[in-house]
Amino acid sequence: MDVIVQQFFDLNVMRDNFGLIWDGFQQTLLLSLIAGGLSLVWGLVVALLRQLPGRAAAPIRWLTIAYIDSFRGIPLLLILLLVNGSLGALNGDPLPEWLAVPNWFGEPYQFWYGIFAITLTYGAYMAEVYRAGIEAIPSGQMEAARSLGMSHGQAMRQVVVPQAVRTVIPPLLNDFIALMKDTSLVSFIGFVEVVQAGQDVYQVTYNVSALTLGAIFFLICTIPLARVVDWLIARQQARYQRGGIDGPTPTETTSGPLGGTAGA
Repeated sequence: MDVIVQQFFDLNVMRDNFGLIWDGFQQTLLLSLIAGGLSLVWGLVVALLRQLPGRAAAPIRWLTIAYIDSFRGIPLLLILLLVNGSLGALNGDPLPEWLAVPNWFGEPYQFWYGIFAITLTYGAYMAEVYRAGIEAIPSGQMEAARSLGMSHGQAMRQVVVPQAVRTVIPPLLNDFIALMKDTSLVSFIGFVEVVQAGQDVYQVTYNVSALTLGAIFFLICTIPLARVVDWLIARQQARYQRGGIDGPTPTETTSGPLGGTAGA
């Protein structure tokens, strides 16, 4: 037992390398926030492109479906390695250096390669979450909006999407938790985040306590987020449960934001 405590929970190793691990975790947080925000926006754009109506938009819909299926089916690590191996090779022809080897805001190109790969991958996952939310909205909402003279885009922007986003917040948070953990894969292309920092300490001390400290940092962030997801799910269930305190009124369940016309 003493050997396990010394190997995994050596307080001296944690104390001596706290600053290094914390700096790495700050990079992990920055990766998570930027990639998470971009994935949310990109996923919504892809979901809306997939919902475009009409025969003329069929090629766009098929392209979005192909994109979603492809990036959901390929491991993030492989996408990361493909981005890392391709963008640098395209430097100067055909891509300009500022895009092929970005060092924006003082961050190294490995950081931005990680952002690109994570956004492309999780954007596909989040697009499917958004699509599920959009398709869960009763079709009468769109019909009522169109009957009031709104275009398809206006109806999506003002009526359907706001309702859909509210319903998919819990699964989006779950995806963000997964995204945050997957940022550790960026260490494979040489970027020093919390996992790579812990691994560097291990190679010197042959003790994994620094990695344990990194795991604790992750738990401090992910466990509260998981409880927020549980709370949001319980709140949604209470709203839609018949007779619940927060349950919608009969008018709300049939009409939504457009009044009685939505249920017509």
